[in-house]
Amino acid sequence: MDQEQILARITAMVDDERRLRDALASGQIDRTTEHERLGQLERELDQCWDLLRQRRAKTEFGENPDEAQARPSSQVEGYLS
Repeated sequence: MDQEQILARITAMVDDERRLRDALASGQIDRTTEHERLGQLERELDQCWDLLRQRRAKTEFGENPDEAQARPSSQVEGYLS
């Protein structure tokens, strides 16, 4: 995935997040469904942001950004800020 594709995916997931919150507010889904789906979205978002940061770092240091690879959510979720 290139940078533009990653950013488009992030935008789509943020839109999904808004739709989920609207669906909960309108009673179309229950809190458990919203919570499960939001958790999944958050993990996927974290992976996308991590991949984007990897690509940018590789570019900054003269490496090939296409060599960046998505890391498992278990690894990305363990990072400290």
